Amino acid sequence: MARDEFLEHAQVFGHYYGTHRGVLDQARQAGCDLMLDIDVQGARQLKDRIADAVTIFVLAPSREELEHRLRARSEDSEEVIQRRLREAAEEIRNYQLYDYVIVNDRIEASAETLRSIIRAERVRRTRSEERILPILRTFETSHG
Repeated sequence: MARDEFLEHAQVFGHYYGTHRGVLDQARQAGCDLMLDIDVQGARQLKDRIADAVTIFVLAPSREELEHRLRARSEDSEEVIQRRLREAAEEIRNYQLYDYVIVNDRIEASAETLRSIIRAERVRRTRSEERILPILRTFETSHG
């Protein structure tokens, strides 16, 4: 962190998390999309560093459903579940900072929405200039 080597980083539930810049470089070199599972703080940092990063907020359909999902995982203590619910309430207030919001009420529909967002963002004009410009040049040559 001191060397500014992370795209984003945060302390969550007493643990440090972050995404090293090298992960993005590797994805770019491989021609792959990079998808991060990060909190609101990390998303804000990412947008500050990469203006055209696409952010998607995945929202549980209700507090009750989120609590049910947390309990069904059987991974966390009651204290951790309560803390996650409190922090979720805070994070949800920041949904307007995101480009897209997916209400995760049906897993298959939510997954299809996510795939649709990815497909649409891949062909966004600003991301396609390198492919478009050579095509445009072929029309500038007169074939008389």
